[in-house]
Amino acid sequence: MAVVNPMQTSSVIFGSKPLLAPTRVKSFCYTSTSVNDPSSSRTADAAIAPPTSGLSRARKKTITLRSQRHRRGCGHLITPMNAWKQCNYVFEEPLMRATLPDQYKRFSCFCNLGKKGSSVNRFTPGAFLDKSTFHLSKRTIDDVFVKQVVPHAAVGPDEPHAASTAWPDGILEKQGLDLLETEIERTELEGFLSSKLPSHPKLYRGQLKNGLRYLILPNKVPPNRFEAHMEVHVGSIDEEDDEQGIAHMIEHVAFLGSKKREKLLGTGARSNAYTDFHHTVFHIHSPTSTKDSDGDLLPFVLDALNEIAFHPKFLASRVEKERRAILSELQMMNTIEYRVDCQLLQHLHSENKLSKRFPIGLEEQIKKWDADKIRKFHERWYFPANATLYIVGDIDDISKTVYHIEAVFGQTGMENETAPAPTPSAFGAMASFLVPKLAVGLSGSLSHDRASVSIEQSKIFKRERHAVRPPVKHNWSLPGSNEEIKPPQIFQHELLQNFSINMFCKIPVNKVQTYGDLQNVLMKRIFLSALHFRINTRYKSSNPPFTSIELDHSDSGREGCTVTTLTVTAEPKNWQSAIKVAVQEVRRLKEFGVTKGELARYMDALLKDSEQLAAMIDNVSSVDNLDFIMESDALGHTVMDQRQGHESLVAVVGTVTLEEVNSTGAKVLEFISDFGKPSAPLPAAIVACVPKKVHVDGIGETDFKITPNEITTAIKAGLEEPIEAEPELEVPKELISAVQLQELRLQRRPSYIPISPDVNVTKIYDKETGITQRRLSNGIPVNYKVSRSEARGGVMRLIVGGGRAAENSDSRGAVVLGVRTLSEGGRVGNFSREQVELFCVNHLINCSLESTEEFICMEFRFTLRDNGMRAAFQLLHMVLEHSVWLDDAFDRARQLYLSYYRSIPKSLERSTAHKLVLAMLNGDERFVEPTPQSLQNLTLQRVKDAVMNQFIGDNMEVSIVGDFSEEEIESCIFDYLGTVKATRGFERAQEFSPIIFRPSPSDLQFQQVFLKDTDERACAYIAGPAPNRWGFTVEGEDLFVSTSNIPADYDEQSKSEEPFVEKEGIDKDLQGRFRGHPLFFAITMGLLAEIINSRLFTTVRDSLGLTYDVSFELNLFDRLKLGWYVISVTSTPGKVYKAVDASKNVLRGLHSNKIAQRELDRAKRTLLMRHEAEIKSNAYWLGLLAHLQSASVPRKDISCIKDLTLLYESATIEDIYLAYEHLKVDENSLYSCIGIAGAQAGEEISASLEEEESVESLPSVIPSGRGSSTMTRPTT
Repeated sequence: MAVVNPMQTSSVIFGSKPLLAPTRVKSFCYTSTSVNDPSSSRTADAAIAPPTSGLSRARKKTITLRSQRHRRGCGHLITPMNAWKQCNYVFEEPLMRATLPDQYKRFSCFCNLGKKGSSVNRFTPGAFLDKSTFHLSKRTIDDVFVKQVVPHAAVGPDEPHAASTAWPDGILEKQGLDLLETEIERTELEGFLSSKLPSHPKLYRGQLKNGLRYLILPNKVPPNRFEAHMEVHVGSIDEEDDEQGIAHMIEHVAFLGSKKREKLLGTGARSNAYTDFHHTVFHIHSPTSTKDSDGDLLPFVLDALNEIAFHPKFLASRVEKERRAILSELQMMNTIEYRVDCQLLQHLHSENKLSKRFPIGLEEQIKKWDADKIRKFHERWYFPANATLYIVGDIDDISKTVYHIEAVFGQTGMENETAPAPTPSAFGAMASFLVPKLAVGLSGSLSHDRASVSIEQSKIFKRERHAVRPPVKHNWSLPGSNEEIKPPQIFQHELLQNFSINMFCKIPVNKVQTYGDLQNVLMKRIFLSALHFRINTRYKSSNPPFTSIELDHSDSGREGCTVTTLTVTAEPKNWQSAIKVAVQEVRRLKEFGVTKGELARYMDALLKDSEQLAAMIDNVSSVDNLDFIMESDALGHTVMDQRQGHESLVAVVGTVTLEEVNSTGAKVLEFISDFGKPSAPLPAAIVACVPKKVHVDGIGETDFKITPNEITTAIKAGLEEPIEAEPELEVPKELISAVQLQELRLQRRPSYIPISPDVNVTKIYDKETGITQRRLSNGIPVNYKVSRSEARGGVMRLIVGGGRAAENSDSRGAVVLGVRTLSEGGRVGNFSREQVELFCVNHLINCSLESTEEFICMEFRFTLRDNGMRAAFQLLHMVLEHSVWLDDAFDRARQLYLSYYRSIPKSLERSTAHKLVLAMLNGDERFVEPTPQSLQNLTLQRVKDAVMNQFIGDNMEVSIVGDFSEEEIESCIFDYLGTVKATRGFERAQEFSPIIFRPSPSDLQFQQVFLKDTDERACAYIAGPAPNRWGFTVEGEDLFVSTSNIPADYDEQSKSEEPFVEKEGIDKDLQGRFRGHPLFFAITMGLLAEIINSRLFTTVRDSLGLTYDVSFELNLFDRLKLGWYVISVTSTPGKVYKAVDASKNVLRGLHSNKIAQRELDRAKRTLLMRHEAEIKSNAYWLGLLAHLQSASVPRKDISCIKDLTLLYESATIEDIYLAYEHLKVDENSLYSCIGIAGAQAGEEISASLEEEESVESLPSVIPSGRGSSTMTRPTT
């Protein structure tokens, strides 16, 4: 359950965005992303990850503030960061270790800013980068008119993301005013642009007599599952002054108080809920049926939603439980990022209730409400005519689904409804805004629209939803206003460390319903994409005065407006110069516009993205389609499918001219470029967020002073800076020419060699999995799989053994700093960074580079169109053979890590986790951020050696998955990997200093951190040793040796008097084989984690009410012979100690409170659901292929992929206890650290980082922007 961040904007990880993605321009800056675990009954959140490899997967996930799954952010507008983040970087270090994230599986023409978008930009240098490129269509207006009659694709918020398509070059000259020479043609063009976009051909809309609207969309991904979401159109904006937070309270009580929802837990269904400004959503993800059930699960899911939304039981006991949970949630989310967001919202919407109705509510009011008060709010707003039901999934029979909806909900709300309704039907008022009807005159459109309601039916309605959501009035930033500019507002806080400023412009949402609307979106997208690339390339190779510059242009369904935001982040000492540069670049683009080359590039990339999206129409997940439809409806956009969206975009492309692009785009920037002029739109707000103290060399901490007049002066200074037009850049068509390739072949003489000394074959193909294994004569092993599930798309990963573990005592930080240096430089061979980036843009290559504790990883996403795969292989070859290491890139990278280290004391979660990991791992710096002293000891040569010494042929492994032919992939492998210079030295690359846990007992096993803050908060981490994924412990023990001596009929529970319910049917031989399987400990530890998580929630959160959120995470390494677990707790200062004790009791209580079979079955279903849901994803297969031929992970073999499902099904309770025995949970092995923030807290954090004072400071980045952290984590 969550309060949605009302300012959340979407963010792209490793993937291109659909056309209506929020367009956000972003320079090289600090971004963080969130990852949702779709298979868990809890929603896991990604942490704010450091630029280093991080403390652990577990810790990274626990520091986060919100769930990606429920983000409904600022609509789907055009913002060159979301849309065009991909164009700009060649290498960037991702924030988390990783397989390719969820966003890779999303495709859409309109991006939903909401949902998975995370632009959390916190503390983290670097991000996953997307590169896209555009060519122009050959279509003329005549083609467009012919195409117009074809049912077209939908544009909608955050449909999954796209990848590629190539259109011929040289088309630019063929478009333009020559097409409009005659008045007739002009009239035809105007007629075309004003015509309606087509509506989704499979989307079925209907409405019950009680006013409940419903939407049904058949969708086969994932198979045999469906999504059912009940959206009630009430949120925090509907609360009265004494009800602030009551909508969120009802969400908690109704959801967790439902007995019918609880009954679904054993079926493999998972559920959650969230609240934001304009709506509350309850959602259930369910199998269509189960082995144990005779029929369809849909009626039971609908019955649960009916109870949750319309028939909740407001029991006093449940109200008290949720009151405690929400008060804990409120403290948990009250980070400095949240407070910054609140400041921005308050000033942006100062004229209406949005500035005063944050969904989490007010503590003093939450403490007072009784069940009667809560019930009255529910009665006022929770009625069928004020709700919409969405069902998307593997549904074959629409009529049967409608029957179930009518049977479950048909009588709801009818009992006492006798008063006549207003003349217009409830549906009519919102038809064009929340639920746009299908376009008139299009084939098949009327057959799916059952939304019309007769006059007789409408008479039964008593209440209707507001005609406008959210029901507020805005002061628009329109030209020619006679009002004066509001002076800049300043928010100053001791937990802020960097300077940031936000300039806002607010206008009405332009509903995308016609081809002209789509054309307008396209032109803005192109224009702002150019700004994104320019800022990045112009300043990336120098030392700029800013940390980041972002321009975001987004629709917001929850705020009911379109907001353009310029955000500048910088060191406090450079804030004036940073503002000047940002304003100067905006002016340059506004005054001179995009160039012909830029127009061609970005148009081509958009078309490629769109075509790729259309090709993957059958691979979009149900939840992505649903979120897209929901946000589209909220904004009033026409909903199309992916194929329609592409055809509509192609139709529009031929109508776009360079002049129109520049004219349309310039209007978006006028509030900045014409700042102060009478004709300019007034900024809705200007807000600076600044620290109270800054570090000055030789002096120390001093007060930071700034005034509104100084900010205004800096903006005006940027308007006076001289500017010149942007020059055209020469873009390389290839990085390795045919002649060079031929020379390499002759010189290196590549060939394939036997896979291993024991197997005298050069190629192994597994028919069951479709996996092929190869090994090149230079020692590089290669795995690949041909997959048709993502049309004409592919992914590739290079894994290099070593990572940060290879750092020795005098080179701490060398690997992570070296990887970042390579990312910062972005050059290969004789090509400049700009050329390499544009090469990636033109070939739709997305690339990332990261270091983890045990590996260096480089990942690529590419399209098979336009030789995209060969281009990706060329780039990989150049990185391996011709990387360029630059002094200025090294300096920037080092400053970023200094900055990140200095920001630790400003964050309660990070400082607490930092202290815990250092204590547990005996001060080993390889698992935390490098210290300033370590960073100062490093040189460019040392970091280069630390990285490149790991790039040894037999220490590397390359895996590729995609929609290619065997001939295509074999050619690329042979040409570009086979010609890499042979290097040997695997043994040397495997050498590293041993990693040990601190000997126990130790006085550091329990520690505390105190952070001085204006508001109270508390968190805690509990950690202890675990084996690695393959059964090795830090003591060097091989657990398979010990388990091999345990008989297959070993029964942990026989020690207990409690009988086993199910002992029959266990295949002892199968169980014995399972215990000898390489994945035994990985499987059993994963199941154990699910069981512990469920118990923690039930006990610590639900029964005892000690926390809002508690989670158990495992960090099982592959190469390193150790692992650990972490329990993360968020609580209040008054309860955190009890919460820690309760969590320890749960962890240790598995012997006294035995695991029940139903717990294991539920855990199995959860993990198998994840596997089944992801199995068609290229990114998932890439993870499965990892280490298949790695000498440093010898136990991984093809059986670890083939037997996965069987292994989960074979696990017994006895197996789980075998794993549990190797988790060290005794008092001497546990480490814990409690962090408390408040006005009375001490100042111990800074003291623990004393050595930093000797090093020049670079303040860290706590980005301030609409959407950093106002949403809390789900509770289930």
